[in-house]
Amino acid sequence: MIYRDATPADAAVLHALYRESFVATFGHLYAPEDLARFFAPLTLEARIAELEDPHCAFRIVEDAHGAAGYCKVGPLHLPAATKGPALELDELYLLDRAKGSGAAQTLMDWAIATARARGAAELWLSVYVDNHRAKRFYARNGFEDRGPYAFMVGNHADEDRLMRRAL
Repeated sequence: MIYRDATPADAAVLHALYRESFVATFGHLYAPEDLARFFAPLTLEARIAELEDPHCAFRIVEDAHGAAGYCKVGPLHLPAATKGPALELDELYLLDRAKGSGAAQTLMDWAIATARARGAAELWLSVYVDNHRAKRFYARNGFEDRGPYAFMVGNHADEDRLMRRAL
């Protein structure tokens, strides 16, 4: 596995990887029109803008077949009651072929180090209530459940859990 910072040149790859990972993991939960509404604002142009934004940081993992996952840390947009400067682990996605490889832990270590280096005292995320594997992973990495959060996919409200790690 090779890990590197993502650049705007990676926008198309990250855009496709996000969609593929999201649909593979959660697509069965939603009506097609809700998925379409969810993805509508998540354009390639929006991804390029995020990659160019100095407030966002992306780390990509590649294997012999190309991009296998990535992680994004950026400004906090979740409705979190913070106690100090905070950032959000907004995206951590892996393709199935990278799961169990240690890539998730390497990306998590990078996210925590990046948040600390940017002066955050807290790192927040949200996770789908029934994504038990991810919730266990986050708990092992020091994240604590801080309550419910309605994650909207089109007109469908998922129950997510807000999780926080003190840095």
